[in-house]
Amino acid sequence: MFVDVPESVTGDMQDDIVMIEEVIFDLDGTLLNTVASIAKCCNDTLAEFGYVPFAEERYKYFAGDGARNLVKRALIASGDTELTHFEEAFARYDERFKEGCMYKVTIYEGIPELIAELKRRSIKLAVLSNKQHDRTVSMIRHFFGEDTFDVILGQMDGVPIKPDPKAVDLIMDKTSVTLREALLYVGDTATDMKTGHNAGLRTVGVLWGFRTREELESNGADHIIEKPEGLLKIV
Repeated sequence: MFVDVPESVTGDMQDDIVMIEEVIFDLDGTLLNTVASIAKCCNDTLAEFGYVPFAEERYKYFAGDGARNLVKRALIASGDTELTHFEEAFARYDERFKEGCMYKVTIYEGIPELIAELKRRSIKLAVLSNKQHDRTVSMIRHFFGEDTFDVILGQMDGVPIKPDPKAVDLIMDKTSVTLREALLYVGDTATDMKTGHNAGLRTVGVLWGFRTREELESNGADHIIEKPEGLLKIV
């Protein structure tokens, strides 16, 4: 359990104190460090088409908007600006990622303790990711157990990917939380900040993930935290 919360939160919280009922988390770069798995599966796919691999750091910017956009960005950066290999490359990436999605994945330091404390406070928890739904579910259950999160939602047919807010609405329906002021959306990218705002939620940008403070600030993050325990100062 957390006792002391460091001064790691930016944003005007004195005017924002609301009883939080639910927190929706992004997955990649927020709960789990998944960049090695993404990079390996995509680099192996690129090699099959004769392209050179990219450093993991590049994948922090290729990722975030679903697997199809990831592969498109990697191909374009490799020189396939017309995406002539896209459909075949995406199919090969998808095959590889089904087997390799757990490759070197780790939980960010402080996340297990944060989740346990939020559960202790009876705050509902959800995961919303642009990663494929089946892989999102399997990863969350592998690292956090079967019953930790009330809703787990990844990319699936019929539901637009983030930053479209429809998935947030689905989560709210499933958890019966109706007051948008009582939710927080937590993520590490511009897409996450846009998702939260499009859904009418306050957003919390995290600095331990894939992107920078500048990106979070320029996309309207309501709060920015340096460490997971900083979230407790907001809820």
